[in-house]
Amino acid sequence: MRIENSFIPVEGVGETTERRLWGEGVTTWEAFDPAADVAGVGPTTADRIESFIAEALTHLDDGDAAYFDRTFPSGERWRLYENFREGTCFFDIETTGLDEHRDRVTTVSFHRDGETTTLVAGDDLTADRLREQFADADLLATFNGARFDVPFLESSFDIEIDTPHLDLMYPCRRVGLSGGLKPIETEIGIDRDRPDLSGRDAVRLWRQYERGDEDALDHLVSYNREDTENLRTLADVVCERLHEDVFVGDAPGR
Repeated sequence: MRIENSFIPVEGVGETTERRLWGEGVTTWEAFDPAADVAGVGPTTADRIESFIAEALTHLDDGDAAYFDRTFPSGERWRLYENFREGTCFFDIETTGLDEHRDRVTTVSFHRDGETTTLVAGDDLTADRLREQFADADLLATFNGARFDVPFLESSFDIEIDTPHLDLMYPCRRVGLSGGLKPIETEIGIDRDRPDLSGRDAVRLWRQYERGDEDALDHLVSYNREDTENLRTLADVVCERLHEDVFVGDAPGR
């Protein structure tokens, strides 16, 4: 589903009215006719839709993901993904624990446009390198990053991460995928090279590396990179399921 299929950012247009528009064949902004007779769309709402489309088209042409991040309801942020897929930065962090004020970030991996970069504490994991990664992204994608990864990085490195953010945990729940990332991966058929490793192992591997075991760091980086790269597949699967449930299911044949 693309941004251009959406009318829900408009004041006075909720899920029901949006479905009515789709049901009448108004499945894109281009197809909207303010004179059309659609239940729930009176003259005032029609004017608002027209104004929104005119403004939104300009921002879409400019590739302004932040505009749509502000205007779409938070629960509908997944609709930005198809338009900004190529500019999406998937990222995941590993830490020595769960307390952002006491524990350390050990590795951070970023996956974008087919390339994966990993920053390591004590080497190249710095505030400036983190800012560089986030500054070039249209959209961030994580799993539980809104509650964990983002605040942990902001607290640990005194940075502000204000790039539009799609936390995939919430779209997953909408399509019935609950629990942690690893069980969800298994459920949708994502295979791992080391399915036996967990977050606890990530902490153990870092401690081993601190004691001089270079192989442990290699295993940790591999684990972190796999977490990050798998987010791309997860986003593709979940957003496609939501497309089928939300859009195609209400507009047969489209």
